[in-house]
Amino acid sequence: MHIIRPVWLTHGGEKKDFEVYSCHVSPDGSRLVTAAGDGHVRIWSTEAIYRAGEPGNTQPRQLASMSYHSSTIHTVRFSSSGKFLASGADDKIVCVYAFDPSAPPHAATFGTNEAPPIENWRIFRRLIGHDNDVQDLGWSYDSSILVSVGLDSKVVVWSGHTFEKLKTISSHGSHVKGLTFDPANKYFATASDDRSVKIFRFTPPGPNSSAHDQMNNFMLEKTIIAPFVLSPLTTYFRRCSWSPEGNHIAAANAVNGPVSSVAIINRGSWDGDIHLIGHEGPVEVCAFSPRLFSRHPVENLPRGNSGQPLPNLVTVVACAGQDKTLSVWITSNPRPVLITQELAMKSISDLAWSPNGTTLFVTSLDGTITTIAFEEGDLGHSVSVEENEKALAKFGGGRRGVGIIEGPEGLLLEEKSKEGEIRGVEGRMGALMGDAPEPAPVLVNGNNQDGHVHQVSDAHVNGSGKAHDAQGEEARTQENSIVPPPKDPHAERLERLKQRVTITKDGKKRIAPLLVASSAGGESSLPRSLLVQSSGQGGAVDAPKPILDLSKPFDGLPKGGLTALLLGNKRKLVPTENEDEGHVQKKLATSSRDGVVAIVSNTVDGLVPAHNKLPESGQVPTPEFIRPAVVNPSLITSQVRLAVPKLRAHVVVSDSPDKQIQPNSLSDNMEKGTSTAAVQTDVIFEAHNPTGPSPTGRLDDREPSRLAVVRKGQPVWQEFLPRNVLLLTGCTEFWAAACEDGTLHMWTPAGRRIVNAIVLESQPVILESRDLWLVCITAVGMCYVWNIKTLSSPHPPVSLAPILDIATHSLQSHTTKAPAVTSARLNSEGRIVITLSNGDGYAYSPSMYTWQRISEVWWAVGSQYWNTVDSSVGNLSSTRQSGDDEGATNVSAGVIPYLEKNTTTEALVRGRAYFLQRLVKQLLPREGFEGFESSVSVAHLENRLAAALMLGAKEEFRTYLFMYARRLGAETLKLKVEELLHGLLGAMLEEPWTEDTDMDSVTRDRNWKNPTDTLCGWPRKELLKGIVLILGKHRDLQRITVPYAKLLQVTEELTAEDNSMEP
Repeated sequence: MHIIRPVWLTHGGEKKDFEVYSCHVSPDGSRLVTAAGDGHVRIWSTEAIYRAGEPGNTQPRQLASMSYHSSTIHTVRFSSSGKFLASGADDKIVCVYAFDPSAPPHAATFGTNEAPPIENWRIFRRLIGHDNDVQDLGWSYDSSILVSVGLDSKVVVWSGHTFEKLKTISSHGSHVKGLTFDPANKYFATASDDRSVKIFRFTPPGPNSSAHDQMNNFMLEKTIIAPFVLSPLTTYFRRCSWSPEGNHIAAANAVNGPVSSVAIINRGSWDGDIHLIGHEGPVEVCAFSPRLFSRHPVENLPRGNSGQPLPNLVTVVACAGQDKTLSVWITSNPRPVLITQELAMKSISDLAWSPNGTTLFVTSLDGTITTIAFEEGDLGHSVSVEENEKALAKFGGGRRGVGIIEGPEGLLLEEKSKEGEIRGVEGRMGALMGDAPEPAPVLVNGNNQDGHVHQVSDAHVNGSGKAHDAQGEEARTQENSIVPPPKDPHAERLERLKQRVTITKDGKKRIAPLLVASSAGGESSLPRSLLVQSSGQGGAVDAPKPILDLSKPFDGLPKGGLTALLLGNKRKLVPTENEDEGHVQKKLATSSRDGVVAIVSNTVDGLVPAHNKLPESGQVPTPEFIRPAVVNPSLITSQVRLAVPKLRAHVVVSDSPDKQIQPNSLSDNMEKGTSTAAVQTDVIFEAHNPTGPSPTGRLDDREPSRLAVVRKGQPVWQEFLPRNVLLLTGCTEFWAAACEDGTLHMWTPAGRRIVNAIVLESQPVILESRDLWLVCITAVGMCYVWNIKTLSSPHPPVSLAPILDIATHSLQSHTTKAPAVTSARLNSEGRIVITLSNGDGYAYSPSMYTWQRISEVWWAVGSQYWNTVDSSVGNLSSTRQSGDDEGATNVSAGVIPYLEKNTTTEALVRGRAYFLQRLVKQLLPREGFEGFESSVSVAHLENRLAAALMLGAKEEFRTYLFMYARRLGAETLKLKVEELLHGLLGAMLEEPWTEDTDMDSVTRDRNWKNPTDTLCGWPRKELLKGIVLILGKHRDLQRITVPYAKLLQVTEELTAEDNSMEP
């Protein structure tokens, strides 16, 4: 062991050296960065430090010096990729620097004694998000996020790509003074003066992630209090460290009775039973060596499976603090292997290991920077970095996508794959900086902004809808030659930013203040973010969404609570003329009771209490009923017993035969709780049941029920039935009515009977129609579907018993309550879609004669792709263009998002998922469940794909397929990737279907194995090309993707584009 302390390695001042608060080593080990009280970040050459004792060493010592902070710098850290460097200081700002390969200025800064810089490090971002000093910061191991902590008790998460603030966490109750990241990239831990260490679970965000996307990410996993109950509050830092194999956290400033110690926290159980005791004062900093060590040389160790780590590997941790003593521990020894007392004159502030794990850098508040170089065997024998990755593999960690490029085709494919991602990041960065994209050339009289003449149709000349042909071609040519000067796009905004002078009632002039930043819509002279919704241009957001968190109550209610959310909260009142300035506030205060803000309306009569008025559309009040319906005796022996609707005096449904129901309105109608017949009100179908006693006095002699169709107040036709009507439905093709005795009647729009009365085994409880399809569910759980045009059924009657879990509930000797049917809908192919009160969503497959579960609570609590706010494809527009025929490819748009949204609603309202999520959280830290989230997320995407293919949802299928491909690439699941690509290509190479096949075109189009040119309405070649481009950036998969890229001629297209760019 050697101790190196060069005289020049310091932050020198005129009278004394400044306190050095932090240090860190670059990933390649060539640079040491330090931060001190002089406000400078200095980068040193580690090679010059190692050779400081050699005579005649002329190697550059200080490589760069940055002074962008205005006060003391407390922390400085290199990113894991080595591309960025971040520092935090007393000025509440985090500065991010980037290395510029261009030559630095050869002259030093004017007025300083600094040496000329050797390297050029420029300021890249200044991150503002803390309200007090920044004490510590750290990068995730994939550099996807940067986390900073400070004396404002906040933990701020920044994007490692765009450096946008993703989330501010205020879980701690006092100053936060330490931070460390899990090498498996699953957690990060923070240490605070509230005497706790908190573990946060996170999913690495994508390059284009925003704060809205990460709203439910970075969730608190565990709070550890026991080792820190009596810890002193006099330390400047609480810098903790995570072991390289991911099993332990060394937490500083712990206590074991009255003795200061370092707590070793175990991963998974998060207990701190092990303590490192020996320091006389509080420990402020701990640092694990980044390498694993063996007690014996590596070549002498037994070799096992190549995928398993070597046995008997140990870790090395260094500890230091206020007692000015450094101790180095090895996990296999109960005592430290090194103790250096009085290493500095003041407290030791930070420790940093070199990447090879053999050199330790120590900084102190006395201004010294000490280097301790260990020789081979002092700490053991270090093993390769691959052993770290093998140890982290059980936690789902390890480097992915860093494989070797297979060839030039692989490099071209990788560049093409990354084009869209880079373009999205650049667009987001431009939006954050307030730079709008260049507008497209505007055609003015047939000319664009560059003066070149273009051919323009008559419909766009002069911006009018008709051509002006009276002047002739010659006059039009002269008109086209006149081009108005281009309008400055910034002139209007600058005009709005000018200060305005207003005159008050008493004649005094006042200058209206200009708001620098305002959330009320005021103009600002600073760049502002351009918020882009997920439903806007650019397609759906397919990044993994965090798991639904049900461990705490929902806190997204507005001021006023649930009542304000349901009834509205009209508090932004506009005072009228001749009214005091505080008049509105006085009335609000008067109407408040028990400290609750009253909900009032600002009417012409003043402030009045808000009325509980039902909305114009949506749920309608249930009409008064006459009596309960007479049930069929078959219910007594049936295992399924659904509630029969009560007999009402007036039953009404409405529809418009002039307008076809749009296919993509299915999900909207479902969400509103209304049938498709209630969307339009041009035509009304109503039934009047008799309410009085029998005219003859006999119960069997009852007045008939009267049915009528009324168009805009005028009767179209009417019909009489001898039985009471329970349910009505209708669409543009037919009307249907269900009676109390279990019969079903159908008419054409003109009132002609389509078929004889259909007799069912029990009363209908649900009756819905869509296009030419009619679905009826009876009280005994039998579901019927008919095609009114062909007077046939696509499948025999099917029972709801399997999806109602009758096998479980029928074991009891008496009737038990099962999940209730909340809705039953049809798509235009006649597929039945059922939702239940337990959150499950089902669809019936007529080709397989089985129910298929599409949505359930399990996906909500286990999948990272479950969006609790809105589905990732909930706003997909229909692919049908004007003039195109409505086909089976777009009829199911929105069905899967609707079912998943219903699952979320039922889970939140009924609280069924709370205990299931508790079970999931207990399983995650256990051995064998490391890949639980990944496995469930991939399975959820596969479930979505199968559902979209079965329902024929064209847009959803393509979106889910590309999401699935991205996840397979991120997880490097080679077998599934090869199977997916072969499944799309294999059908293209096989013989086409013959005409004598028994399968229709729709069924053939929805099977992976069938040799058709399309799949769910999309050309297989187009889908295959999109997947190859998505997977092309993953080098570990290029052996699989490059042959497909060659077959699709993707690489040839890229080569041709490159050649066309050459002069």
